[in-house]
Amino acid sequence: MLARLKPGTVRGKLILMALATTFVALVASSAAMLLYDLDSFQQYWVDDMTTQAEIVAAVSMPALSFNDQTAARQNLSLLRVRPQIQAGAIYAANGKLFAAYAQSVQDTPVFPDKPGRPGYSIESGRLVVNHPIVENGEVIGSIYLSARYRLIDRVRSYAAILGGVMVLSLLLAALVASRLQRGITEPLAAVTGVAREVMQKRDFSLRVPPSGSGEIGTLVGAFNNMLAEVGRRAYALQEANQTLEREMAVRQGAERALLLADRRKDEFLATLAHELRNPLAPIRTGLDMLRVNPDDLAAGAKARAIMERQLKQMVRLVDDLLDVSRINTGKLAIRREPVQLHAVVGDALELVRPYLSALGHELQVVLPPPPVCVHGDGTRLAQVLSNLLNNAAKYTDRGGKLALLAELDGDSLRIRVRDNGIGVAPHMLGEIFEMFVQADTSLERSTAGLGVGLSLARKLVELHGGSLAAASAGLGQGSEFTVTLPLMPPPPADAVVAPRADGQRRRHRILLVDDNADFVDGIGILLSAAGHTVRVCHGGQEALDLAAGFAPDFAFLDIGLPQLNGYDLARALRQLPGLHSTVLVAVTGWGQQKDRQLAFEAGFQVHLVKPVGLEQFLAILDGGG
Repeated sequence: MLARLKPGTVRGKLILMALATTFVALVASSAAMLLYDLDSFQQYWVDDMTTQAEIVAAVSMPALSFNDQTAARQNLSLLRVRPQIQAGAIYAANGKLFAAYAQSVQDTPVFPDKPGRPGYSIESGRLVVNHPIVENGEVIGSIYLSARYRLIDRVRSYAAILGGVMVLSLLLAALVASRLQRGITEPLAAVTGVAREVMQKRDFSLRVPPSGSGEIGTLVGAFNNMLAEVGRRAYALQEANQTLEREMAVRQGAERALLLADRRKDEFLATLAHELRNPLAPIRTGLDMLRVNPDDLAAGAKARAIMERQLKQMVRLVDDLLDVSRINTGKLAIRREPVQLHAVVGDALELVRPYLSALGHELQVVLPPPPVCVHGDGTRLAQVLSNLLNNAAKYTDRGGKLALLAELDGDSLRIRVRDNGIGVAPHMLGEIFEMFVQADTSLERSTAGLGVGLSLARKLVELHGGSLAAASAGLGQGSEFTVTLPLMPPPPADAVVAPRADGQRRRHRILLVDDNADFVDGIGILLSAAGHTVRVCHGGQEALDLAAGFAPDFAFLDIGLPQLNGYDLARALRQLPGLHSTVLVAVTGWGQQKDRQLAFEAGFQVHLVKPVGLEQFLAILDGGG
């Protein structure tokens, strides 16, 4: 096929253009994927070896304190389950070798005379980690671990895969381009042939066979019309030219629309990368604080607060994008029930108050006296108000004044969110509710968001049978957003269920199953500290073997488990005697509607999407108690 290509022909140019575009895209994406994989590979090994060193340090602390070399060697021998770790050693506080371990007896490594500086290094294809052993704030020794670090093998295998994918993709691109180009080249060849015959024979009755719709079909039709008009009089030719000009104008308008959409897409991708990097920077700083000052409780608390705050911001960005996608595909369902206005406003203020305080904004809240009820989803309505308040805060300079004002208007409730920020230009009032559109894209306002908050808020309000409108006196004059919702009579007072007091919290038997050891072990420690009886498993079959004797009240299961996946594990647990009343909770990174449906069909009662915090676990335990 490629051998028949002639670069001077339209067919050859189209196919070569498709191949060149595909090749450039594949090279760029392959390079990015390779760099990302290598970085992830190194970070994984560093984190894994550091964690292993911390575990060995923790269990070897008593051996060093009591000068028990036998116990220290036994602790090191546990590394045998990790064949990648070739050697390990424990050094005393004076720098002398206290105990050593080698994976292979025939290939005994040469240990350093004294421990190295804490941290990691890559030496001759090996990853070396040195970690201090600290007891009561005093360094009593250090851990030395050496593991195989097959970076070159990783690069080769990954490059081979990418190369194969690239070759296959180019072949498929060439095949597809070769077939698709016929829709362009065959009509053009027919037009060329008829034009040549007209020039030779001066026969204007010749016509090009119709070739369907689209630009090519339009071209064929215009060419036939031109032949007919040229055969009669000059006026007909002028009419044909005017028709072509109109068609060109339509085409240019379509091209401008495509360019605008492409520019907005590029701006959105750049903004998304910026908004995701913003929280990643303080999260990394918090990790550095925990690593550099592991014994500083104040610094640790501050680091955790920073990381929790930034993680919530990242989750909010991802959730907004997922909600917009669900709305556009008609898969977002809202749970309608009587909702108190004051409860919705309280939930919204709880979400945004830390952000408002950080910017020094003053917020005025004026609500009509309760009860004021609407028929809708309280969580989604709180999301609407928090999005509007966040938007007002972002586009208002520090120390600004914001207001949330609600009033009754007949059978409707009007909620106004007002600010004295940068305002909105008149020509932007009709566009700011479109996806990825932002009123201010200047570099000075570095937290302007993704341009989806207002679009999501309007769609959620419309799902509740209401409307959302914007108003502004102009740039620098602030802005006002008005939510209008239909009212409903308030529910009876006895319909409100009192929440359970903390003192009534029951203790449960809990089974946690996840192959992410860091996550599930940490949650297990926290739930155990809360007084629950917890068993942790890292595989599906292991959990099934344990469950029959443990008989848990709650089972929190990951879906992507080794040996036995979460769906099959849930079905198997339901068949065990004594587990029919166990509450099964899916804890997974898959959050689409089809994933929830699969989980419920497998026997799960609750579906949680990662990341999941301790509060969500406790809420389920309290609700099921």
